[in-house]
Amino acid sequence: MAFMKRKIYNKLLEWKEQWNGATAVLIEGARRVGKSFIVEEFARNEYDSYLLIDFNKADKVIWTWFDNLLEDLDTLLMNLQIHYGKRLTPGKSVIVFDEVQLCPRARAAIKYLVADGRFHYIETGSLVSIKKNVQNIVIPSEEESMPMYPMDFEEFLWALGNEMLMPFISMCYKKRQPLGALHRKALEYFRTYMIVGGMPQAVQAFVDYKDFDKVDQMKRSVLQVYVNDISKYAAGVEHKVKSIFEQIPAQLQRHEKKFRLSALEPGAAYRDYDDAFFWLSDAGIVNICYNCTAPNVGLRLNMERNTLKCYMADTGLLISHAFDEHGRTPVELYQKLILNKLEVNEGMIVENIVAQMLAANGHKLYFYSNSSRGNASERMEIDFLTAKSKLTSRHNITPIEVKSSQRYTLSSLRKCMDKFGPYLTTPIVLHGADLKEENGILFLPLYMTPLII
Repeated sequence: MAFMKRKIYNKLLEWKEQWNGATAVLIEGARRVGKSFIVEEFARNEYDSYLLIDFNKADKVIWTWFDNLLEDLDTLLMNLQIHYGKRLTPGKSVIVFDEVQLCPRARAAIKYLVADGRFHYIETGSLVSIKKNVQNIVIPSEEESMPMYPMDFEEFLWALGNEMLMPFISMCYKKRQPLGALHRKALEYFRTYMIVGGMPQAVQAFVDYKDFDKVDQMKRSVLQVYVNDISKYAAGVEHKVKSIFEQIPAQLQRHEKKFRLSALEPGAAYRDYDDAFFWLSDAGIVNICYNCTAPNVGLRLNMERNTLKCYMADTGLLISHAFDEHGRTPVELYQKLILNKLEVNEGMIVENIVAQMLAANGHKLYFYSNSSRGNASERMEIDFLTAKSKLTSRHNITPIEVKSSQRYTLSSLRKCMDKFGPYLTTPIVLHGADLKEENGILFLPLYMTPLII
């Protein structure tokens, strides 16, 4: 696969310059999101030499070294260099632990290896927090976590050779001015990104072939990896994880989009499915969005774990997961999505891409739902709530409504403004039209979602 520019590369550069080996860095993210590729590229370009241990393939003798040689780091490091045929230079070389969750003892060894100070250390992994992968080890405080997500809209544009559009979009956002004549072009790029998704292999297939059949094949290969991982690694909750995963498109297709466990089994309780939702979230396969019972000072303080929405972490994968005609998504469907001609399921896809972009921008996902039967002014659904990084007593929460069609009402948003006004910043509507400000509401085109802070 050709090198595709990713923002996390610059974050790794900052880590290297700031810490100079005083911490290790752990790149967390879903399988096939590009972790191994970008880390090896970084190691190759930014160090005199590097040694990569892929624990998917590593000889079992290497595992025993991490069990038995932590008190003899000279021998451990020499054995690794001899085994892999790599000569490392103190202060100028890096050791990469790829898929480190498979060897928890290697992750625990980071504490001693960082203290030793000879080399720099980068880890990659998914499922790094589930019980199986952390039991009997102490998570090293010397480990800095760095999440990695599917390619964002700007990275997608870079892959297509366009480095000018997103800076222009950002400038318009800061000035609160519409794109005007360029809006239609920007929206076309964005809709293409939405349906291709951000998995590097799918993006590469689109760049190379402009063929949605090939793109769909790549996305289905990633989905199959996820299904296989569930069977292999979700011990004890495999059936529940599979049930949730298969139900995601059907649940998001519903008007309210809240996940109903009754679709899985009658009388099911969220406490019985906690581990399964956590597994999918830790694997980077889904983004969980929790109900906030009162959008005021602190969203987490009012989080209700028993009411949630479960989005796919990559919208391109959601489309291939949802529209399955004999093992493939028809090209005609992709063409309708590009042209905004698909009436059914459009809301599911657009809301999912907004969740994906907000999560990648560091936002915890919350929504607000009140189904009051006795008071119509209390009854409302707000798709997303975000909070300022610094808590204040007033004007802290941003309510966000997502609109996939050209015609829509804002009754819920206006009720929210009336009821919670003192706690709200400027409400936002994300839609297919250009930027405008009207009646105290900021209307943003969907492609500006990553700029919301």
